[in-house]
Amino acid sequence: MEQAIAHSSSNPLQGALRGYTERNETYWRRNLAVCVIGSFTTLVSLSMLLPFLPLYVRQLGVESQSAVIQWSGVAFGATFLGTAVTAPLWGRLADRYGRKPMLVRAALGMAVVMSLIGMAHNVYELVGLRLIAGLVGGYASASTVMVGTQAPRERAGWALGILSTGALAGNLIGPLIGGLLPGWIGIRGTFFAGGAMIAIAALLTIFVVKEDFHPATDARGRGANTTVAPTRRTDYVVVATILVTAMMVLLANMSIEPIITVYIGSLNVGTDHLARIAGVVMACSALGSVLTAARLGALADRIGSWNVIIGCLVLTGLVMVPQAFVTQWWQLAGLRVLMGMTLAGLLPAIAKLARQSVDESRTGQMLGYLQSAQFSGQVIGPVIGGQIGVLFGLHSVFFVTGALLATCAGLAQWARMR
Repeated sequence: MEQAIAHSSSNPLQGALRGYTERNETYWRRNLAVCVIGSFTTLVSLSMLLPFLPLYVRQLGVESQSAVIQWSGVAFGATFLGTAVTAPLWGRLADRYGRKPMLVRAALGMAVVMSLIGMAHNVYELVGLRLIAGLVGGYASASTVMVGTQAPRERAGWALGILSTGALAGNLIGPLIGGLLPGWIGIRGTFFAGGAMIAIAALLTIFVVKEDFHPATDARGRGANTTVAPTRRTDYVVVATILVTAMMVLLANMSIEPIITVYIGSLNVGTDHLARIAGVVMACSALGSVLTAARLGALADRIGSWNVIIGCLVLTGLVMVPQAFVTQWWQLAGLRVLMGMTLAGLLPAIAKLARQSVDESRTGQMLGYLQSAQFSGQVIGPVIGGQIGVLFGLHSVFFVTGALLATCAGLAQWARMR
């Protein structure tokens, strides 16, 4: 920040009119590193409860097996619902007051709420606190806004790919940690440990992240800033296509979640090993995404976001189909890895394109809507997958999801040609 101030001291007006990205070019790599660590930490804390959530629900007084399953699903989905609702609001506030305050707010809020979850007395408090975690949290969403607006446009795809890798690694490792910690420190102690991890991320954010934000100019796309560059007109067809595609990414990944254990059971997997193998298969898509997210993000910088988006949608749709014909669980696991590898290129390319589709003063709000669309897909995907599996059979889930991805690719091509 000292360099930015010194650079603009000779001409305050010129310094104020410099673009947000240009003024923060000194900090974006350091901020990216902190955002990766923070996103990894928060998503580990949020996902590590998966292995023991039903046990905690039962510990809170729910007795019947069906009720335990029902409340576990509600509690797990509540956080994503909360984030989907508030992400556009936090994005708008990031445009108005700066990106760093939103990161600090998310980290501190999640650290407090995660610790409170460990003190819940009944299942209603558990669900309410999980919902609040989504409403006030969203560190990964705030990180996307910061990295997406600070990174140079020619490096944005790579930077968002690195950020996506950190978040995906958190989702991958979280359940593994959640399977170990309760045996050492208890279920409630595990939530306190999660809160402590997020608190560390909050301290890193407060003391390491730097931002040069000028409310007088950065919060407005017009006024004095128009003397330097005209305000970019929003193409609402492109924006709508981006949001639908973002929702489809998570919808495709999550559509199999409600049926995966039953589907693996139909592949001659014994009951004693069913839960463990189902967990491995669930993690395979995240593993594949970790392997390719940064590379495909960099590819979007070189060949363009539209090319990567359309190509990844088509490839993911194709990989969905053979999953309906597997005869062994390891075949499904391998195909899920491939699916994760192709899905990984979508989110960085979509975020990069979203940034380019609106004026700089509205990028935070746009990326907030993007996060909302993604979490909506995470909520809708399991619902659609479960209903299709019940009505038309387990194999139909893969065919329908593949067809939706192909349709989305066609929509993206149409929007691009406009």
